[in-house]
Amino acid sequence: MLRLDVPNKGELTDRAQLMLAEAGYGRRRDSKELLVVDPDNACELFFLRPRDIAVYVGEGMLDAGITGRDMLVDSGARAEEITGLGFGRSALYFAAPPGCCRTAEDLNGLRVATSYAGLVEKHLADIGVDARIIKLDGSVETAIRLDVADAVADVVESGTRLREVGLEAIGPPVLRSEAVLIKRLGAPAENGLRQLIGRLSGVQVARDFVTMDYDIAHERVGEAIAITSGMEAPTVSELSRDGWVAVSVMVPREGHQRIMDRLWEAGAHAILVTDIYVCRI
Repeated sequence: MLRLDVPNKGELTDRAQLMLAEAGYGRRRDSKELLVVDPDNACELFFLRPRDIAVYVGEGMLDAGITGRDMLVDSGARAEEITGLGFGRSALYFAAPPGCCRTAEDLNGLRVATSYAGLVEKHLADIGVDARIIKLDGSVETAIRLDVADAVADVVESGTRLREVGLEAIGPPVLRSEAVLIKRLGAPAENGLRQLIGRLSGVQVARDFVTMDYDIAHERVGEAIAITSGMEAPTVSELSRDGWVAVSVMVPREGHQRIMDRLWEAGAHAILVTDIYVCRI
């Protein structure tokens, strides 16, 4: 039976549960539930603290887990990323009051407050910066105001959040993060895990693509297919109307209206766009 670790609280929780539900797995009925047994899929879902997930998976207590890339790297656990899941995107930045530092190298000799001590210490060591790390839990922005630190390293969705609290980003992101599926380092993907990977991949494709169907004159089908090349070769079928064909293809959800505009200009008619609930490519 596959033993899967899921965040029990935080920003990743609801979206991880939704993705698993779309992939056909059970979900908890109450936020206090710590274990959901899904006999139909031979799976047990354990709901644990997001920061602990990589440790449990790395120690082999659980087969796989969903957590943030930032928390995986920070943990130092013997776990590895299988694939990104496309939600919970954020970035870890160094930040300080305006005019304090231009680059991460300027942090040398300063105090840096962070909830990601392991990740930050390794990064600074890699670039040859000797800074004092102040480890804090939760929000770290007030550390500078209280003179606990000179700068911070924090995970935010964008630099806007930093500016709102009177800080500016120092250099590029240290790490770009998102929700990821992980397993124990070097462990083989057994049947249950391979099935999970395939299902989650199908959910991601369904979220990123739509099905587009249209009719077009046979002499212009090459032009139309160049506009809608799709994930694989489009399906082209003859219509009862002489000289016309029907085309069915998967196109990216983002920008599909622009694709429809181009098809219309190329002479396509009856252009239909349909959501994909789930798929297996």
